[in-house]
Amino acid sequence: MKQFLFILKQIFKMLTQHVLLPLVYRFWRVVYVGRTPDFIIFADAHHTSLPVSMEHIHRELERRGFALIDVFCDYEAMSAKETFTSAAKFMRLYVRASHVFICDNFLPVSSCRKRRETKVVQLWHACGALKKTGYDAPDDVPPHYIGNVYKNYDLVTVSAPYSVPAFTGGMRQKEGVVRATGVSRTDVYFDREWRENCRKRFIEDHPEAAAKKVIVWAPTFRGNAANPSGAGFEEIRALEESLGDEYIIIKKMHPHMEKAFPLSNSRIPTEELLAAADLLITDYSSVIFDSALLDTPFVLFAPDLDEYREQRGFYVEYENMSPWLAESGGELKEQVLKALADPYSSVWLAGFRDRYLCACDGNATNRILSLVELGYYRTRE
Repeated sequence: MKQFLFILKQIFKMLTQHVLLPLVYRFWRVVYVGRTPDFIIFADAHHTSLPVSMEHIHRELERRGFALIDVFCDYEAMSAKETFTSAAKFMRLYVRASHVFICDNFLPVSSCRKRRETKVVQLWHACGALKKTGYDAPDDVPPHYIGNVYKNYDLVTVSAPYSVPAFTGGMRQKEGVVRATGVSRTDVYFDREWRENCRKRFIEDHPEAAAKKVIVWAPTFRGNAANPSGAGFEEIRALEESLGDEYIIIKKMHPHMEKAFPLSNSRIPTEELLAAADLLITDYSSVIFDSALLDTPFVLFAPDLDEYREQRGFYVEYENMSPWLAESGGELKEQVLKALADPYSSVWLAGFRDRYLCACDGNATNRILSLVELGYYRTRE
């Protein structure tokens, strides 16, 4: 039944992308014919308020006096009718926009032949390129889906040159669209005051963690966002029982997993938790890149590695992504203690950042806006 509903949803998406929304866009293009684009849109279909991935660029454009319009909603919480109505309203704005900034999949932006004057900037929310994504992963875009859900992008921002081929292929982009500008939201990681405030907030919210080693468990989901599954729950529970009172494990589920697996025991965002943590445990999540930027070592716990490699796969050699790897519950405690005690962890993390995160240096926001404002698009066209 779930698979049937998933297929039905994909059919509705294709109908919306290729028939309904293009008609709406063409109508408003006729209405506004000859009108110069006069504002910038920030849009997202997964949040009802400004996502953290957009905060720095949004704030900087406001400071510079640009007219901004925010379009934020959660399609997962809306009916099909509400979703289409929201998307149709966006198309009216889309016709008049000079730029559209998004940070995740946003189907309306890819649902027409947009005017050349409108530029779409994809501030992809995740750093690095670990697990396969987009058209490289059938769980993300099924083989039967017709059309490109990443159409109309003019710039996709990523964390390092090594990520460029992965995103170019996974998003079916032309050469030159994906650029190693750095990821805007990571600029704050280089702010010492922000990091200190994260630690203070963490202790305020979790006074029981004072003087303890803080371990964050932040797994990703398996399958697709509409029907997620997970692994390793029992092993983490066993680890928690065996470590002793000098350790505390903070659990943070991926947003797609929260309904099915309501195990999170902190309201603090993951990146802020990592600024206060001594160690991260995860599986195939891109959160490892945030952890490395914050100089927090991470243990890879992959109890279903062979299955995951076969079903989704990786852009990198997974076993090389951390010196601390556990493929079973029996290995997990040993790797956790080894990572916490490793005197060379910061040296290893520095090398990791040089390879996978070299464009994330605290200046990504200005670098991205320089590309947007200095005629980069005109030279490509």
